[in-house]
Amino acid sequence: MPYAPVDIPELRLEVLTKFITKFTAPPELMITPMFGSSSAESDTITWESVRGSRGLAPFIAPGSASPTTAPAGIAAHSAKAAFLSEKIGFTEEWLNNMRKAGTLEQYATAQEHLAREYANLVNRNRRRKEWMLVKMLCDGSFSYEEEGGTRISVDYDIPADQQVTLTSTARWGQSAADILGNVMDAKSTVKQANNGTIDAMLMNTTALKLMAADTNISGLLRKDAFGDGSLRNGNLNNLVAVNPNVLAGLLDIPQIIIYDEAYEVRSLIVGAVTGSSTTAIPVADTVDFEVGGTLRFYDVSAGTYEDETIASIQTEAGTVTVSSAPTASFKAGEDYVMMTKMFVPDNKVIFFTKAVEGEAVAEWKNAPFGIPRGYDLTPKSWLDTDPDMAWVRVQNKGLPVLYHRDAIYQLTVT
Repeated sequence: MPYAPVDIPELRLEVLTKFITKFTAPPELMITPMFGSSSAESDTITWESVRGSRGLAPFIAPGSASPTTAPAGIAAHSAKAAFLSEKIGFTEEWLNNMRKAGTLEQYATAQEHLAREYANLVNRNRRRKEWMLVKMLCDGSFSYEEEGGTRISVDYDIPADQQVTLTSTARWGQSAADILGNVMDAKSTVKQANNGTIDAMLMNTTALKLMAADTNISGLLRKDAFGDGSLRNGNLNNLVAVNPNVLAGLLDIPQIIIYDEAYEVRSLIVGAVTGSSTTAIPVADTVDFEVGGTLRFYDVSAGTYEDETIASIQTEAGTVTVSSAPTASFKAGEDYVMMTKMFVPDNKVIFFTKAVEGEAVAEWKNAPFGIPRGYDLTPKSWLDTDPDMAWVRVQNKGLPVLYHRDAIYQLTVT
């Protein structure tokens, strides 16, 4: 007797919903848990951001009318919420052969397969949400595609004096670098902007390594200068063998977040790639590839790969151009390209305040979608009859909003 989704407990909607509830966000996604969430009434998200004010109430003569004042530095923002959706199908042949009579092994394997594939959908959705929040912090903007291929850009209007790029001689790792001065400048700028105190300093291991190797930092943290020489003891970073908590204590910043999580962008090659000749690579989707990233070419049949640097991206043409043609040839519809990139770039150090005067500086806004109207991560399952196939889908819709745009200081260090 053929199976239908209702016959398979793992594909029932109530089971999928419970799976989402129980399946907590992967611990390596560190930014999403820092910010709360709320729901908006429409998928056009509108919010107001402020620049800090420390004004004084005026003196007035007794019996005089009170003067009128107005909030300073308020800006209105509006953007269309990003819609996240992905599905996976299970063929009737696979479903009908989930379990052989009198055995448990094949059915158990099928259950594991269903759980693994569904967990992957949930994880990919959560990682996209993390990507948007990190882009808000690190770049102050991001873009995505809306229905019909329209490109939507969201700009959080970070003040120009809080987007700092070090000059070539002052970059971290150079002899003239002044890391302590850079940190003090960030703290001072945010303090002047909104009277906030830096709560966290966000970077990846590459920046941590440059900081730990800096002669001024090392000098201050010598055993005779700092006390017990604990920079190389205690809760050490696995790659750099440095204790970030000691650096945080030295800099008087509550938390240094070392974030080495990466994301993967993959796309099928849709046109022939001739070895040592083709540089404009035709791909199924150019979204999320970035100039300067490493494009890895995979030959599926041979099990080999090679890397080239992305020189430019042509979204309308559907091509990713590399600086040098790959030496091997690759087949359309079989081979694929992939780019792996850190959420937090090697060259960025982000300082931010989590709250200003008790108000969270940012949050995730859920937008309504679907019929009936729903919010947040939502599963669905259904059956197609031509061809026979069971589908599972995971969706979400929302946008990060930034209420205090001067609570972030972006420092490009290399």
